[in-house]
This record gives sequence, structure tokens and C-alpha cells, in this order.
Amino acid sequence: MENYKKTKIVEKPCPLPFTNLPPDIIEMKVKDGSKIRNIMGYAIGKMELDSVRQILFTGSGKAVSKTITCVEIMKRRLKELHQITKVLFRQIEEIWDPIVPEAGLDALTVKRNIPAICVLLSKDALDPQEPGYQAPGS
Repeated sequence: MENYKKTKIVEKPCPLPFTNLPPDIIEMKVKDGSKIRNIMGYAIGKMELDSVRQILFTGSGKAVSKTITCVEIMKRRLKELHQITKVLFRQIEEIWDPIVPEAGLDALTVKRNIPAICVLLSKDALDPQEPGYQAPGS
């Protein structure tokens, strides 16, 4: 790989693993460089409103652990939240071009599957038969 350089990263869109979500649901997309203080300030402020009943946290790759941390903080601050957790993989394509095009090397496409997590928190009861369900206080 010393003869190649990464020129492009294409993230394939990943459909949410939850059905019947309201169209105005708040989705917190946690990134690797996100500050937990900023994320939680916004998310807790929204969930304390009576009109907001659900919030969705998503993160992939290195942000999975930060996503879980945010969810656990939210559950400690706001009691009686129902939770459904889904673990999945997102596909990423990396395009590698040769450093010296005259060397006769072809461009490479590397497809990688990286882990991702989606956590739905709800003030209302969720289906306890759903895989990944956690009742409040469990």
C-alpha cells in the first residue's frame, strides 16, 4: 500500500433499523470528535420538553462507545426511559489511487464493514418482545 494514497471515502447510506418512527424524531448522530457535553446539553434539553417523547442516538466506528456513554448519561438524568438497542454494520468504500500513475498500477476500491449502533430511548412504553429491549431501571 506504500504505492497508493487514499483519495476518497464513500459511506453507503444505512437505513435505520427501526420502523414506525415519527417523522420529527430527534436523531443524535454521534461522531468520533463530538463533545459529550454539547450532545447531552442539547439532547437533555429536548427530552425535558413534554412534546418530545423519543430520541434516537446513532454512532459508528470509533463513536460507538461515545454513543453508549451518551445513552447511559441520558438514562441516569431522565428516569423511566424505555430503550431498544440495535447493532449493525455500515459499509464504507475507500478509493486508493496510485501515487505514480505511470507505474501501471490500477486504482483500488476497498470495501469495509464497520460496526454501528442505534439506540432508541422513549418516555412511552415500547414493545418488550423486540430484540434489544431494556425496561426502565433494568
